[in-house]
Amino acid sequence: MWQDMTWRNFWRDERFLRVFGQVVFVLVVFLVGRYLYTNMYTALAQRGLLPNFDFLNTAAGFDIGEVPSFIHYSGSSPNKMAFLVGLLNTLRVSALGIVFATIVGVIVGTARVLPNPLARGLATAYVEFLRNVPLLVLLVFWYRGVFIVLPRLAENPITWGRQDLPGGKFRAWLILSNRGLAMAWAQATEAWALYKGWLGAALVAAVLVYLGLSWYARRTGRAPLTFLWSLAAFLAVAAVGWFVVQATAGQAPLRVVVPEVKKRLVEGGLKLSPEFLALLSGLVIYTGAYIAEVVRAGLQAVSKGQIEAARALGLTTFQMLRFVIFPQALRVIVPPLTSQYLNLTKNSTLAVAIGYPDLFNVAGTIFNQTGRSIEVIVIIMAVYLSFSLITSAFMNWYNRKIRLVER
Repeated sequence: MWQDMTWRNFWRDERFLRVFGQVVFVLVVFLVGRYLYTNMYTALAQRGLLPNFDFLNTAAGFDIGEVPSFIHYSGSSPNKMAFLVGLLNTLRVSALGIVFATIVGVIVGTARVLPNPLARGLATAYVEFLRNVPLLVLLVFWYRGVFIVLPRLAENPITWGRQDLPGGKFRAWLILSNRGLAMAWAQATEAWALYKGWLGAALVAAVLVYLGLSWYARRTGRAPLTFLWSLAAFLAVAAVGWFVVQATAGQAPLRVVVPEVKKRLVEGGLKLSPEFLALLSGLVIYTGAYIAEVVRAGLQAVSKGQIEAARALGLTTFQMLRFVIFPQALRVIVPPLTSQYLNLTKNSTLAVAIGYPDLFNVAGTIFNQTGRSIEVIVIIMAVYLSFSLITSAFMNWYNRKIRLVER
């Protein structure tokens, strides 16, 4: 009887039930996972397709439209190089998308809380419209309705700073056509190797200025423009190094290459394909609408008493935003902002709909060539999981840095 009562009391103990439930859940997950793995392994073994990654060293057998300039890739390159090209393309569009979407979101989100009815109305219309349009539809619209229908190179492309040359050729600082965007870009010269040392010294100077101003702010309680002064130190040292290298080497570290149209081909400068422009534009304006709502919620979370106190102190609008509103709003903005960054990176997989060779698109081609579905899916999942974990780790670190510590 005593043992029976103890067992009944044991089942009524919340601590035991909490641990027991977790153990049962882990056991069920393990059994289900083991069953799925065994079933998959048996099916693949019957077809002679046991998982292996030897296909990464075989020739890809296909070309990729957009390859970074520092990567040497061709159809005879191994599949692992094709994966690398897709990975770099995904990183490029994701990084630029995060930067520009944040800028758009901050501007539109701030406009939504301004007293100006026109700015507030336009920002509201922008957010409400784009948040109710599927991203895939938006990407297809940007690609087929905007960039593909631009004027051809042989006709009258949109140019800036055009200079006609003999033989029907011309060069321009910016050329926008149905083949994408070409613009003047800097190209390294032989003096670039010497200038790298000056850039390192400029970075050290910027770090020292940042640390010194941070110590000054903690010491005096004043908040100098730490970032701006650090940037100014970097630019000052870099400018001095530029003139020194140019005087000693006889040429500048960089030279500007202006794109030139020859026989319907663009040579020189920076060239961006219409697929890349459509994907980047769609991701930026779509994610920017969601970031704008995050920023608006963060700004409205700041107590009105804080704003009234800032106005009573005679702070300007810029000073009020910099010293009072945004430092407090960031603690509300950063956590959901992390989710939007992750969504933008994962939404880049929709590039397959417009032909941009990102990681998902290239992986799909490799799967069609090799038939290695499980291995390709594992690689895709591992890469995007790494993206998510790295982004979350950085944003969590920043969130801990700006959080309000109660005393």
